Amino acid sequence: MKIAEGIHSLTQEKGGHVHAFLLDDGEGLTLIDSLFDTDAKLILDEIRAMGREPKDLRRILHSHAHRSHIGSTAALKELTGVPVYAHEWEAGIIDGSRKATKVGFWPKPPREAYKLQFALALGLGKHPPCRVDQTMKDGDTVGPVTVLATPGHTPGCLSFWWAERKALFVGDVVVSWPQVEAGWEGLTLDYQENLRSVGKLSEVGEPLLVGVGHGAPILRDAPEVLRRLSS
Repeated sequence: MKIAEGIHSLTQEKGGHVHAFLLDDGEGLTLIDSLFDTDAKLILDEIRAMGREPKDLRRILHSHAHRSHIGSTAALKELTGVPVYAHEWEAGIIDGSRKATKVGFWPKPPREAYKLQFALALGLGKHPPCRVDQTMKDGDTVGPVTVLATPGHTPGCLSFWWAERKALFVGDVVVSWPQVEAGWEGLTLDYQENLRSVGKLSEVGEPLLVGVGHGAPILRDAPEVLRRLSS
């Protein structure tokens, strides 16, 4: 679904109303995260609905390496050969050489996300492994976006700022399902650090939209929402 000029949002209920984003900068497509499913069908359908083809995909960027966000990466890599990018801390999870860090079993709000917390606590949710071609760090420019280090949810969490479109993509640092908040405490490895990352995001320009990893994009009063969450 188109949510702004050159920006399409993709979602599926599986994985906790997870979202991914396709960015069209006029020269090609950049995919941020790849949803829960492993067959890439939802992503490929959206690419074609945009009037583009899989060959127009130029790169896949990952906010972090939890299953809900990396499910279709291997399938897209096999189909298109596009380079896959992630923070170095997340790369080993994506390529299958190590597992995602587990979280605690004790339920924490929101209750709607406990199924995901329970799965991560048990180390469930395998994904098809995929080699990461290039790592990213704070301040890098990849395609149309600037990379922002926003650790807390995981040590390698990244956000992406598309200055030209005033669009900010924040992975799970902020969520809007089932309500807008600074991430899910039960699935966040260092919640205080995550709050500091929200503070960093609140100082990035004046975004017209914030694309989050779980829940609908924030399309109204985005700067005010970030400032409120960081206070």
